[in-house]
Amino acid sequence: MYGRLGGVPVIGVPSCARSPKLNGFDWILERVMAGVHVGPTDIMDMGAGGLLAEIASRPSPRESRARPIEAPRIAAVVLAAGQSRRMGANKLVADLGGVPLVRRTVAAALSWPVERVIVVTGHEAQKVRQALEGLDVDFVDNPDHARGLSTSLRRGIAALPGRCDGVLIALGDMPLVEAATVKRLIAAFNPAEQRTICVPVWKGQRGNPVLWGRSHFAALTALDGDTGARGLMAANPEEVVEIEAQGEGVALDADTPEALALLRSRIGP
Repeated sequence: MYGRLGGVPVIGVPSCARSPKLNGFDWILERVMAGVHVGPTDIMDMGAGGLLAEIASRPSPRESRARPIEAPRIAAVVLAAGQSRRMGANKLVADLGGVPLVRRTVAAALSWPVERVIVVTGHEAQKVRQALEGLDVDFVDNPDHARGLSTSLRRGIAALPGRCDGVLIALGDMPLVEAATVKRLIAAFNPAEQRTICVPVWKGQRGNPVLWGRSHFAALTALDGDTGARGLMAANPEEVVEIEAQGEGVALDADTPEALALLRSRIGP
């Protein structure tokens, strides 16, 4: 669009002006700057349709030298080695709608967009493995499970593939985590922007699984006793990203008989 307002030339800049190729806008601009009159006939004579051939000497900003961003390589570690002290019996093999609880958890993890699912076993490992029979997972045994959660974290991190950008640490008694939530965690993950600890949140409460970047692997393996990784989050607040979960599954576990009953009510008969 070209016109004059109070004797001053006015040019409506078209989107093609962003192109590195020579086009009609360049010709109009040249004429205006040279004080040459531009009329309807001049514009028509510039031709219709398309952009003109590229000029070799003109820069080409469209030709980006940056490599395409690769999707992060994410694995999942499911911690299934605990002794279920608060529950009394082994909660991981408890019946949940006709299926062992841990099988529901791991089956859900297999639906996540991850390259590999690793299950860390310990207490009554054989029962847990039997409950997961036929599922495409890698097992890692933790003979030191009685010494706390940190020992299972250490075993799980050690079993990760060499080229792994991040790991989802999941708990074996949380079967209702939605794949949509995990996708949002992975989408938010960006080590280049220091977004390396991605945490799901449900109604203001942080839940699980948590996505940890590779830069935290050493610190995770250095944890001791039955301490989880909350201390690492507190020590790295600038790297924590809270993501609104797609459902309450990130906050529902089976630590107590009452909690297990709540899970059963969500699953149904």
